[in-house]
Amino acid sequence: MSALIDAAYIRRLRNSRGEETVEVIIETESSFGSAIAPSGASKGRHEAVAFPKGGVEEAVRRFRKEVAPELIGLDSLDQWSLDRLLMELDGTRNFSRIGGSVAIATSMANLWAASNALGLPLYRYLGGPSANRLPLPLGNVIGGGKHALWRSIPFQEILVVPLNPPSYAAALSLVVEVHREAGKLLAKLDESFAGGRNDEGAWVTRLSLTKAMDVVKEAVRVVEKRSPIDVKLGIGLDVAASSLWVDGRYRYEGRELSAEEHYRFISSLIENYGLIYLEDPFHEEDFDAFSDLVKEFRDVFIVGDDLFVTNIDRLREGVKRGAANSILVKPNQVGTISGMLETVRFARENGYRIVVSHRSGETCDVTIAHLSVALDAPMIKTGIMGGERMAKHNELLRIEDGLPSSRIWNLSFK
Repeated sequence: MSALIDAAYIRRLRNSRGEETVEVIIETESSFGSAIAPSGASKGRHEAVAFPKGGVEEAVRRFRKEVAPELIGLDSLDQWSLDRLLMELDGTRNFSRIGGSVAIATSMANLWAASNALGLPLYRYLGGPSANRLPLPLGNVIGGGKHALWRSIPFQEILVVPLNPPSYAAALSLVVEVHREAGKLLAKLDESFAGGRNDEGAWVTRLSLTKAMDVVKEAVRVVEKRSPIDVKLGIGLDVAASSLWVDGRYRYEGRELSAEEHYRFISSLIENYGLIYLEDPFHEEDFDAFSDLVKEFRDVFIVGDDLFVTNIDRLREGVKRGAANSILVKPNQVGTISGMLETVRFARENGYRIVVSHRSGETCDVTIAHLSVALDAPMIKTGIMGGERMAKHNELLRIEDGLPSSRIWNLSFK
């Protein structure tokens, strides 16, 4: 069977920050698919360039003139060939000519067109008949760093994740409750708190980092205590440390820390708050510090985002040096579905855990919800509040409802 592409279109839309992005539509002889590219605020230096010089307008022009004509007649079911064509048409290592946003929107739209042509949900088309396990929702409760437009905590996210929920519906309810409880606590403890939230729907606060973490820890305790089911929640951090690394020092909360001092502080946070998830605790070139932390805290998800940017070459370096034990997967960082799958496959072969993630500038596109199931990822990081975040959660609820034999990941930590 084939599903030949008849037409390819592009349009300019807006993401959750009001910034311009692109949607691509692929039509085949029997189906269609569409996808919208997200955008990050905190970006790794090695990820795909979102748009070429000239911005969105130039990206749209190049798609219509150079990309769309070449897509006509391709078999939508051959994802690898389409993605390879995108790379050839661009001709750079980071999609700086046609734009990574154009590339990933095209690649994802084709994936939808192919799954629709076969009458399959995307997670089933990509993951096969064994794709029936839901990820755990990893939600940001208090946010800061580059995701907050005004002064908040220096680290990017304080997160929570249910570890042993009976279903995705129950897991989602728990993270929503922690978010609400944290808001109530902030209203009592932070005189300046007025219910402000950041790009991803997390609360912003003038409290210090450790006091904000105390708030989340207490919110978790309250929600666990009143839950009608026996459930545990874990706390995580996204440090986004590259944004704190200036002239050979980590600078935050009025302090300048050496690499060694910052390492000790990170270690103390893991121990004091029982962290189970830690993302980008060191700047994106410090593979050795990631390696040392993995050796010290083997049970914790030590996650590379800016460190790896879903790039197989960066991951190869990480594997060689024993850096991190988990990888954040963001399709737009690498520009194609095939590139993402190649990285995920290599990660799995080397014992790395997969966490599928949104971006801070999101849309209501639900592709990553399906990817998290197709890839059997233990966690999906997609926020808690906001329509563009809830769109992914709602899609996972639909997937769970349509899978009578569905399961959800269960994690236990020492």
